[in-house]
Amino acid sequence: MESNLMDCYFRTNSLVKQQLDSYNRFVDTGMQAITERVGKIDTHVEGFSLRLGKIRVEPPRFYEVKGGYRQILPAEARLRNITYAAPMFLEIVPLFNGIERPAYSDVYIGEVPVMVKSRLCYLGSMTKDELMEKGEDPDDPGGYFIVNGSERVLVGIEDLVPNKVMTTAETSGVVAKVFSTRHGFRARCVVTRTSEGGLRCEFPATPADLSLMQVLRVLGLDKDDEIKESFSGEPIVRNDVLLNLELEESKSRDDAVQSLSKRISPGQPEEFRLNRLDNLLDTYLLPHLGVDKASRKMKAYYLIRMAEKAVRVSHKKMKPDDKDHYANKRVKLVGSLMEELFRYAFQFLVKDIVYQASRADARGRKLQVHTLVRQDTLVDRIKYAMATGNWIAGQTGVSQLLDRTSNLAMLSHTRRVISPLSKKHPHFKARDLHGTHWGKLCPSETPEGPSCSLVKNLSILAQVTKGADEGEVLDMLNKFGIEKEWKK
Repeated sequence: MESNLMDCYFRTNSLVKQQLDSYNRFVDTGMQAITERVGKIDTHVEGFSLRLGKIRVEPPRFYEVKGGYRQILPAEARLRNITYAAPMFLEIVPLFNGIERPAYSDVYIGEVPVMVKSRLCYLGSMTKDELMEKGEDPDDPGGYFIVNGSERVLVGIEDLVPNKVMTTAETSGVVAKVFSTRHGFRARCVVTRTSEGGLRCEFPATPADLSLMQVLRVLGLDKDDEIKESFSGEPIVRNDVLLNLELEESKSRDDAVQSLSKRISPGQPEEFRLNRLDNLLDTYLLPHLGVDKASRKMKAYYLIRMAEKAVRVSHKKMKPDDKDHYANKRVKLVGSLMEELFRYAFQFLVKDIVYQASRADARGRKLQVHTLVRQDTLVDRIKYAMATGNWIAGQTGVSQLLDRTSNLAMLSHTRRVISPLSKKHPHFKARDLHGTHWGKLCPSETPEGPSCSLVKNLSILAQVTKGADEGEVLDMLNKFGIEKEWKK
């Protein structure tokens, strides 16, 4: 009975399904979303800018030395030590003094490595007989890339869940922290409740112990009564709020702005200090809530909820969060990893286009879009990361040589999940088998030695969802009146 169920399951599902789904999502929506966020390139040439439109990816091809492009299959890419990649075309429209002059709609911007058996790959639509005729293994599930002839797999990375408040007891006191993530930018924002009852706030590019009450005043809650009403009426929370308001020297928003700006930018002119403070509050403090001044009130209420959670945990009214609980983890699969890499490489392409435009203008050349785009800018960075495994943000070992020792070893490698924690440190808690691993991770398959339990494998029937659009969820919450509640 059990074997029949497994057979039925694998008729419609593949062991590398999560890899293929994740990569297909990157090709379908990920690349387009990144180009849309850039939207328009403002060059240093007066009156000349570029508008970015649709991005299009064509099936894999290779440029022969004798001239001309031809279709290429994975078997040939392995034999000839070349990269199995697909060309990308981006719609770039030049604007002269705000007026569009479309000359070239699609511009070739480079190549993206293609996952074998994905939507872009030729093998995905072939029958068993056709695969054998082309010299391919009909039982090969795919889920890997071919870079310079080598088969490489992008291993899933385990990470703490973004945009969720995690409260833990540490030496400095009880800490409520959130990894606020927006379009690939990640900011660690912390509210600490010290053993004396003081509430402190910290976010990137600021000193470690800013007063929470000062930050709340700067964000728009400038009256004492307004701050008190924003916190819950629990006695323990109320006591801490009254204590912090009593100890706080700044009694108005203007005082708080001056005091906070002097702490963040000591010895700088006032205009510079105030501009820097505004920039830090909008860009680095809880960016997932918004990066404009309209979001400041919402950020203040979010910090208040973080502080309340820290107070409750410090008074033993609430248990601290378990970092090893798998509900507090996310697995970054190939689609998310490729998105990070493409966003990083695309930034360099944009900078290079701006530089090439200035250079062409200085030399008196005609500004033509296809001459401003250098494909190597994008391709070299993607290829380097895929070939070496050195990813952005200093991560290493993300792209690995596919283990072909046996069929089982290959399947296991495509379902591997690695932890970013260091192998040298003990990390006893992180290495323990947690109850929430049941049904998600294999309890037996892990290497011995320093990597023990930091390198895991997905269970046979485990599937990883490819993610959902947050905007749809927010719209639904707003329909239920959640936005009105916090605005009260």
